[in-house]
Amino acid sequence: MVLGKVMGTVVSTIKHIDYFGHKLYVIQPLNAECSPVGDTFLACDTVQSGVGDTVLVMREGNGVRQILKKEICCIRSLVVGVVDEVDAHPSRRSEPTP
Repeated sequence: MVLGKVMGTVVSTIKHIDYFGHKLYVIQPLNAECSPVGDTFLACDTVQSGVGDTVLVMREGNGVRQILKKEICCIRSLVVGVVDEVDAHPSRRSEPTP
């Protein structure tokens, strides 16, 4: 799984049949502090996310096939969740909750 930010959409008039019915987004990977890291990549959306959203992306073909319920699928990256908040501060994690 990869934490990422939806940077924009990709529009295509001709595409593989596996992409029909899915929005295609440009994703910028993020580190735990939500700073950009690495190169952008493409991912299909399954959770109605939008440009500017922080998302969780599955980048593994077998898991994608299981989610889409397809034995053979050319999609490798799939947006599987919209992230509301990232708490990556180790010092706050060790504090007891009230």
